[in-house]
Amino acid sequence: MNGTTRTLLAAALVLGVAAGPAVVPAAAATAPASVSSAASSTAALDAAIAGLPNAGATAALARVGGSEGVWQGATGVHDLRTNRPVDPDARFRAGSVTKVFTAAVALQLAAEGRLDLDRTARSYLPELIPAAYGKVTVRQLLNHTHGIPAPDFPGTTVEEWYENRFLVHDPEDMVRSATAKHPEFAPGARQHYLNIGYTVAGLLIERVTGERYEDVLAARVLRPLGLRGTYSPGANPRIVGPHNHGYQTMRLADGTTGLRDVSVWGTTDGWAAGDLVSTTADLERFTRALFAGRVVRGPLLEEMFTLPDAPDFKTGAPAAYAAGLSMKRLGGREVWGKTGGRWGYNAAIASTRDGSRTLVYSVNSTDAKGQDMNQVALNLMVAAFGRP
Repeated sequence: MNGTTRTLLAAALVLGVAAGPAVVPAAAATAPASVSSAASSTAALDAAIAGLPNAGATAALARVGGSEGVWQGATGVHDLRTNRPVDPDARFRAGSVTKVFTAAVALQLAAEGRLDLDRTARSYLPELIPAAYGKVTVRQLLNHTHGIPAPDFPGTTVEEWYENRFLVHDPEDMVRSATAKHPEFAPGARQHYLNIGYTVAGLLIERVTGERYEDVLAARVLRPLGLRGTYSPGANPRIVGPHNHGYQTMRLADGTTGLRDVSVWGTTDGWAAGDLVSTTADLERFTRALFAGRVVRGPLLEEMFTLPDAPDFKTGAPAAYAAGLSMKRLGGREVWGKTGGRWGYNAAIASTRDGSRTLVYSVNSTDAKGQDMNQVALNLMVAAFGRP
């Protein structure tokens, strides 16, 4: 056991985790016998979320759906102070899963001729996008090949970001901060996954509709699909409605390292790229509708499954991100989806292209924005789809 794990477990014991949390049993339906070896059994999914809370996560909610079998699981605690059982219907921060919703709205507008994917962002927002970024197209914003760097935010450590958690960030100011810098690369030449492209996309949606991004999203996606547990929080740093608390490992006031409750944290820095609050039931409904062609209709849906011909900015590997969705090969087949992370919360949607196997989850990770994927989240992906 390494030092970090020992420290986290010690902190968890101090907070009362060792009292033995109640576990909500999984409401599982066993997958049919015809399911391939890449698909998990109910037992594997149960095992993927067993033993919470632990050093890496305090709770997990997950749903598997599709023709290969249906399963639901919830385990862990509502909060570390009371050790109450996890709420399986709780809301959580979906993080960058928001990008899938934003991309869907942009593609709907493109299908209606109100947005042109090949037109430049500057042509829509000439007062905001400077000439240095004059060739960046709407499509490049959505597939992260735009070359716009990230904006500047105060702080460089999680402790400093925590101190600034109530700052309200204006989308236009974030774009100005980013575009005041030199481009990272020529538009289309590389792929660099960043939030800023979706911040600009949110502003484009507002420009062509004449309405607030949040209102457009609600009118075009949330209400038509009946996603009653999903909303844009705006400047409210609290999760409205029932939610399981999120925790982050950081340096505490006494100089020790431990877990701090980070459930209350503003998300205006994410906005159209990462501010949504949702539930597993809503994300499952959205995922099924999206992959069935009921959100983005017609040929423009293929934009979400088309990877650009551009190497990754950092590694040189082939591009992994399309418009909204990313792709990984798991269990010998393509799995499309999107992960997201806000302090205290990791979330994801994922599906095979034909929708025969879907997964959504929320994991209350103790290092939700860390370099490595949370182990519980990784276990769920492997249990649902198979190994890379």
